[in-house]
Amino acid sequence: MFGFLRKDPKKQLEAKLAKLLEEARDLQRRGDMPGLARKSAEVKEVGRQLDALG
Repeated sequence: MFGFLRKDPKKQLEAKLAKLLEEARDLQRRGDMPGLARKSAEVKEVGRQLDALG
């Protein structure tokens, strides 16, 4: 009945991915390569989750 109130998991992951990509960009601009590597791993994981949802 209240299905319209549920959050779309795909949209949530897309928003999370956009935020992670911005953070990765900022890390790269600051020259923090170890931080960039960690953030890139998070980006890949969220990307895999998005692909699994279709």
